[in-house]
Amino acid sequence: MDYKLLNGIKTFAPGSREELIEYAIKRQSILIAVNAEKILYASNESRQFINKNVGYPDGFGAVQILKKKGIKNVVKIPGCELWLQIIKTYYKTKSFYLIGSKQHIIAATVKQLKKDFEGIDICNYRNGYIKTEEEQQSLIEDIKKHKPDIVFVAMGSPKQELLMELLQKEHQAVYQGLGGSFDVYVGAVKRAPKWWVDNNLEWANRLIKQPSRIKRQIHLIRFALNLVLKY
Repeated sequence: MDYKLLNGIKTFAPGSREELIEYAIKRQSILIAVNAEKILYASNESRQFINKNVGYPDGFGAVQILKKKGIKNVVKIPGCELWLQIIKTYYKTKSFYLIGSKQHIIAATVKQLKKDFEGIDICNYRNGYIKTEEEQQSLIEDIKKHKPDIVFVAMGSPKQELLMELLQKEHQAVYQGLGGSFDVYVGAVKRAPKWWVDNNLEWANRLIKQPSRIKRQIHLIRFALNLVLKY
């Protein structure tokens, strides 16, 4: 699978979700979503972490740069959809471990997954509030005990990336960071309507609902200018 460096971030350019999933499964990779914000504000630390793993184009901006760099068949792969595609593909043959969100959200997530994917093997789960070294070590030991094939971590960046890197050293598996995907899956947070998603305006829908995000969204203007002038 081809890739390009986007502001020093190694970003793979899959032609389909299936290609990305197969690549990650074979290599027991950590999957990292790459979007405009991560590209624009890349640090040495974030570059090193993503470049050791598998960064994929989660956002429209990453896809557009990859296309400008000559990869025409690349597709956008939203992380909030990718994890469910992974489950759909492997729920009959692989085991899963879920980490993240509040206790009632992750409990509801597990319940809904068992309803949507009958027979799924969720070997264990826990919320994302890991406050002490003892709790962290307990999680590590539980992961090593259950030996899941795939681990989903929904804690937001950079906490989820740091935790996945730590866990991967103790137990080789496929890991994916999910941010707030559990909340979306159980309906606690509403994703943008399909039209907004299909037209790459999901960020604008969030801004309308949460005007306080304006400072964070200003980076998109900078990113658009860079896209035109730099790449």
